[in-house]
Amino acid sequence: MKPPATLLLFVGALIFFSAGNVSSDASDHRYKEGDSVPLYANKVGPFHNPSETYRYFDLPFCVPEGVKDKKEALGEVLNGDRLVSAPYKLNFRDEKDSETYCKKKLSREEVEQFRRAVEKDYYFQMYYDDLPIWGFIGKVDKESKSDPSEFKYFLYKHIQFEILYNKDRVIEINARMDPHSLLDLTEDKEVDAEFMYTVKWKETETPFEKRMDKYAMSSSLPHHLEIHWFSIINSCVTVLLLTGFLATILMRVLKNDFMKYAQDEEAADDQEETGWKYIHGDVFRFPKHKSLFAASLGSGTQLFTLTIFIFMLSLVGVFYPYNRGALFTALVVIYALTSGIAGYTASSFYCQLEGKNWVRNLLLTGGLFCGPLFLTFCFLNTVAIAYSATAALPFGTIVVIVLIWTLVTSPLLVLGGIAGKNSKAEFQAPVRTTKYPREIPPLPWYRSAIPQMAMAGFLPFSAIYIELYYIFASVWGHRIYTIYSILFIVFIILLIVTAFITVALTYFQLAAEDHEWWWRSFLCGGSTGLFIYAYCLYYYYARSDMSGFMQTSFFFGYMACICYGFFLMLGTVGFRAALLFVRHIYRSIKCE
Repeated sequence: MKPPATLLLFVGALIFFSAGNVSSDASDHRYKEGDSVPLYANKVGPFHNPSETYRYFDLPFCVPEGVKDKKEALGEVLNGDRLVSAPYKLNFRDEKDSETYCKKKLSREEVEQFRRAVEKDYYFQMYYDDLPIWGFIGKVDKESKSDPSEFKYFLYKHIQFEILYNKDRVIEINARMDPHSLLDLTEDKEVDAEFMYTVKWKETETPFEKRMDKYAMSSSLPHHLEIHWFSIINSCVTVLLLTGFLATILMRVLKNDFMKYAQDEEAADDQEETGWKYIHGDVFRFPKHKSLFAASLGSGTQLFTLTIFIFMLSLVGVFYPYNRGALFTALVVIYALTSGIAGYTASSFYCQLEGKNWVRNLLLTGGLFCGPLFLTFCFLNTVAIAYSATAALPFGTIVVIVLIWTLVTSPLLVLGGIAGKNSKAEFQAPVRTTKYPREIPPLPWYRSAIPQMAMAGFLPFSAIYIELYYIFASVWGHRIYTIYSILFIVFIILLIVTAFITVALTYFQLAAEDHEWWWRSFLCGGSTGLFIYAYCLYYYYARSDMSGFMQTSFFFGYMACICYGFFLMLGTVGFRAALLFVRHIYRSIKCE
């Protein structure tokens, strides 16, 4: 069995075990009549701010005796889940009608707390036998009034559960708030609250194996699929036109170049060379800041491998909806296990570039992506602690992540680095490099790095931007995304367009006798990451209702890390494509 396949199986097993930790207390999900079925309250928070969530009992609901925190897996904690036993008793096939579970006198402060929550559209989330339940805690009655001081605020007092079962298994649960049972919170005064719930059971033919399909199907509805396929066809047409156009131009231009250079060789030898052949003695001159360049390639290669593994796991069905924390567990585990790839790639390339200080290069590789991510996390975790939100990681979880980094990531990075240093591979340059660099002629402004990056990033971004909206609505909203096959096709298209556009721009750069193409190809390839970050600004202001300091800082902070990861990954793809192309064209001509 090949190592990547072994790694995939190992990671898959880890994710399944972590998902096993997340499952309900009754692991086989079978119940007899009257059996207690696990019901956990998860979190509450403003509907439009998905990162700003709080513990269920942070709001002054009735706290039952003996509330137990559920033991959670690493991925669940990273996801901001904090499950506690809920105040309702929903025993299997045990119907209840308007049963009071608590009477409470709400103080003025508690009324004000509930009113602020209702004003911000707070929702709650619970899990019943691992099935998600959600609903709003109250409503604002505006009655065509424009002045907010005249609005009325109500808290729902009565929740109605409808549960579908098939023989001895729970299949579906729906929660509906009774619109007629309301508690007025408009005035700052003490009020008596009586909280009730109703439970109705119905039989269904749906098999247990298909009970999660309801959630997966929501992103596969025909009108959604039409948009996704339109997006793919649009991207494919872009790719075909671009690749066809570039291939035709480059083939014709290169053919003419080869013929011209061949004729020049047959003609007078003293004739001065022009174009990209003219700089053959400089084109393989190693770049400046070679340690940073090799580290960027190492980190980019690791993130590319991580993305491929995540796609493999998603395509085999590991990340089904509401498999709490599975994606976060997978990201942490796979990132840790693939750090050897970063070490090997960076170290071997650095040694090919005749770098001497490989230890410093390895430290740079280890900190290039993790460093900014760690600093962002420290700031955002401090913000979450200040808000008392569930996004704040407990000390124990931080210790676990530090241990994974110390005991798995770092040793694998070092081992990969040592293997890369000892690989003794030499840089394959088809032409000799001259002793002194040739001067680059003055070039027009549009041939400088930033305009070229803008050109390079726009086309790949235009191929993915429709799909980006659905990803954002899933990560930073409540939409469910399960069409991983379409996402994978879009990812492949993104890679192809990035590679082609970088190759084209590298050719035009060399034709203008500018031989400093190494960093330029990396920056042009990665520039799509900057476009995605610009899209973040558009999404935040035009497509979402996010607000508040915490949600804003979480959105822009973590998106900056994700876009930086894209920059490194696509930069690596761009450089590798450009390197293949440059080697190919200089191998095809005879140079003195």
